[in-house]
Amino acid sequence: MKTGIRRALTTFFHIFLFLLILSCSSTPPSKKEPPAQLQIKEIESSKQVRAMNERILLGALTPKRDLYRDYKIGPEDLLEISVFEEEKLNRTVRVSSQGNISLPLLGILRVKGLTPYELEKEIRDLLAEKYLQNPHVTVFIKEYRSQRISVIGAVEKPGVFEITGQKTVLEALGMAGGLKEDSGQLLFLIRPPPPREEGLKKEGETSAESVQTFVISLEDLLIKGDIQLNLPLSHGDILNIPVSGKVFVGGEVVRPGGFPLKGKRVTVSQAIAMAEGLKPEANGSEAKIFRYSGKENEREAIPVNLYAIQKGKAEDLYLVENDIVIVPKSGIKTFLFVLRDTLKGLVGFGVSLGTL
Repeated sequence: MKTGIRRALTTFFHIFLFLLILSCSSTPPSKKEPPAQLQIKEIESSKQVRAMNERILLGALTPKRDLYRDYKIGPEDLLEISVFEEEKLNRTVRVSSQGNISLPLLGILRVKGLTPYELEKEIRDLLAEKYLQNPHVTVFIKEYRSQRISVIGAVEKPGVFEITGQKTVLEALGMAGGLKEDSGQLLFLIRPPPPREEGLKKEGETSAESVQTFVISLEDLLIKGDIQLNLPLSHGDILNIPVSGKVFVGGEVVRPGGFPLKGKRVTVSQAIAMAEGLKPEANGSEAKIFRYSGKENEREAIPVNLYAIQKGKAEDLYLVENDIVIVPKSGIKTFLFVLRDTLKGLVGFGVSLGTL
């Protein structure tokens, strides 16, 4: 009787030992990214931040003509106005605190909020209407008023900066000492509404309705060199560079959890490495990235084959902030590992493998 039980257990063990070996040999083993490889990727990420900061330092090379065209005249600016046809009309005037100037023949003009080119056109039209035929007018800003902008978030020297003249996003980042290693990939430019004159505020209007927010990709601006994103700044602007967020790894990995991006571009395989690799029972070919789709709270599911990525046969996708990577269990593997643990339990109850 005992001999028959032992023979049955021996046959049972050999069959599943064969299946276990076959399963382990046919499924690519989970790989942890070598420490040297992780270090190389850390260095590459630091190089990207350095490249961004180098680009910030070159921000002063932005063509000033375009910035001058966009500049809005404000109180305390000193304007030099010339009329080619009549030198007696030439004046150097300072804009009053109410935003006005006074000129011969034309009287008091409201110039606050106009660009130099808009003011040139207004003066030219007024002179042509009554006094001169086709006059040529130039407006030059001789002195700029003092302005304040704020830079907050993941920069080396956040704070409020007094500036004169037209400044840009790149110049503001330069004044703030550049980006920190943990800066995110986005910059938020918050522009408060211009101050209204007393009695001009519309009924029912709140100041929040006039606040403008511009979202700028730092990678597009600093790495790809999209100069269109190097916006000119206005008095009261706030530049906010949030720290980078997290990606999340769950399921059959050794250490599931959230991992900070720290300003880096993280791939799927890097995220798995940060989670210390796959468990033996993981099914890496059926992993998925769950990504916010932009519609309410919906997330799209992106299939990922981790084994194909390890072999270089599939693209190692970059993750974005708040992505969730889930690695499921393998049904066959799970069954085999349960069997293995069961057999280990039998040994613990006094049945030695040598007697099977």
